[in-house]
Amino acid sequence: MALTPPVRLAVEDRSGVAPARRAAEDLAARLGFDEHRAGEVAIVVTELATNLVRHGGGGEILLRRTPHADAAIDAIAWDRGRGMNDVSRSLRDGFSTAGGAGTGLGAVGRLSTSFDVQSTADRGAVLVARLGADGPPDVDALVVAMKGEEVSGDAWGDARTGSQVTIILADGLGHGSEAALAAATAVRELRADEPPEAQLERMHAALRPTRGAAAAIARLDVATGALRFAGIGNIAAAIVGAGSSRSLASLNGTLGHRVERIHAYDYEVEPGGLLVLHSDGCRSGWNLAEHPGLIRRDPLVIASLLLRDYERGRDDASVVVARREAAT
Repeated sequence: MALTPPVRLAVEDRSGVAPARRAAEDLAARLGFDEHRAGEVAIVVTELATNLVRHGGGGEILLRRTPHADAAIDAIAWDRGRGMNDVSRSLRDGFSTAGGAGTGLGAVGRLSTSFDVQSTADRGAVLVARLGADGPPDVDALVVAMKGEEVSGDAWGDARTGSQVTIILADGLGHGSEAALAAATAVRELRADEPPEAQLERMHAALRPTRGAAAAIARLDVATGALRFAGIGNIAAAIVGAGSSRSLASLNGTLGHRVERIHAYDYEVEPGGLLVLHSDGCRSGWNLAEHPGLIRRDPLVIASLLLRDYERGRDDASVVVARREAAT
């Protein structure tokens, strides 16, 4: 995946709305959106930013090119305010708790290809509007750079064959361009038709000219839930189900430099359950059950909420979320 991090903007008051709109217009222009579609993107981001000021006490807007799509944008908005008491009511035109016309989030939903919200009482909201791509994928991620860096030293990727998706999350040592090079080298080695442990062996050799990286590879069958996982270094991983969470085992070492052994472990993900991976730019100790309904949200909503709440702030940070198909 591209290592260019999303455009990230603080929106603390009304003065932050116009910069968010301009950033959306600029990204749409760079991706070749026509005038009409670019205008819709600007409206969506303006409404999301305005909503942060009116209802969330301020927050952040993140804009990125959608992975696996040539001309699509994902707009993320998060805050740490009171949250919405009734999300479905808030999305209906005419409903407002701040004296406005009550058409903002309704317009966002209409103009977006897909739109999803997680709101938790007294813990704020996360909103994701997808513009130009199909609905939520079963695997998505959010990668951000440490403040002051133009690239992220974290990177992820996925490769598919049938119902199996093979996912990598890599964290180059340190940060900046050299860390980004190491992470990108690892991601380029990803294959859909090779066991995770064999891929890490090959990546270990490919990374020798670089500063090295921590990395984890997971092969998930989204139909059966079968999961094979191998990790080296500080990549955290967990399987999350309804009311349960299980951490997965990564081994010590740094790919490209020192690895004592590489071993894969087999697990199972329950129907509708999640696999969550994150770099050490995010703190551990999270619990999705603290946010009712979160496990059913768009994977990008889940990744965004974890970054909002657990980003350390002194390193690149990344979260990958994959969902097994729900039972029919």
